[in-house]
Amino acid sequence: MNFELSERRIRNNRLRREAELRRNIIMCLLTSIFIIGFSMLFFSLNTSAQERADKTMYKYYKSIAVQKGDTLWGYACQYGNRNFYSNSVEYIEEVMAINALKNDQITSGQYLILPYYSAELLE
Repeated sequence: MNFELSERRIRNNRLRREAELRRNIIMCLLTSIFIIGFSMLFFSLNTSAQERADKTMYKYYKSIAVQKGDTLWGYACQYGNRNFYSNSVEYIEEVMAINALKNDQITSGQYLILPYYSAELLE
């Protein structure tokens, strides 16, 4: 009887180890599939983001002679790129700082330096 009990315990232990081994193999396979799937997703998103990259914009400055009727607001509308200036006031403040203007009043014949952005690289 003692022998039968021992045999039963050995068989139960072997069945438990086999079940645990199957569980470990399944977990290893599922983990590998998850890692491969996540890697493929991550690298495909990274690739598509690189394809839609914005053009490089370059900042330039030009000197202009103020014509009769011109205003800093008009120049802000013409040269103030919305990608770089949140509003016209921000552009006007930069123009005033560059040209050492105390207010936004300009006169005909006056020369101003105006910043602008372009995708074209000038040499």
